[in-house]
Amino acid sequence: MTRLTVSDNAVLLPIDMQQAFDHAPWPRRWNDAVDRNGLALLAAWRASGRPVIHVRHDSVMPGSTLSLGAPGNGFRPGFGPTGDEALVTKGVNAAFIGTDLDLRLRRLGVDTVVAFGISTDMCVSTSVRVGANLGYRMILVEDACDCFDQPDGEGGVISAREIHRAHVATLRAEFAEVTTTAALVEALQHPAAA
Repeated sequence: MTRLTVSDNAVLLPIDMQQAFDHAPWPRRWNDAVDRNGLALLAAWRASGRPVIHVRHDSVMPGSTLSLGAPGNGFRPGFGPTGDEALVTKGVNAAFIGTDLDLRLRRLGVDTVVAFGISTDMCVSTSVRVGANLGYRMILVEDACDCFDQPDGEGGVISAREIHRAHVATLRAEFAEVTTTAALVEALQHPAAA
């Protein structure tokens, strides 16, 4: 197995790490470690001195728990920008659509985007796919993502864990390298010799 490497021209992209997802009307999530892993990534990334660009979903849907000003719009404890870290706000599923994210990345000379967040099958997957289509090397930290149980349209429910597995598999097949929190932290703390 090839050891993960992370270029100096990489950015960390936490996607929609917001409070609303812990409350109704959002269905059951599966990953109890999403916050712990996400915070570990942020700590290691910040220690490496690479940039972080946070993404927040500011829903334009009436009554949404993610609407700007709603309590659920706020970041989960420990997430959100600190210091001079950037914030990109979006109203759709892709962090690149209707925002200046691509411009910010190009101005920084970024070649690699490391993504994680909520939810795997919606905003994370869509952002990873668009980023890959724009030419970025995309890395998905799968155990720092989470998603929800979803109705299957036939009277049943597809479990959040199965939805996550399927989306990670399709992203791995064509759009991103997939890794874990531990492997990424190790790559940051102990870079491979050139």
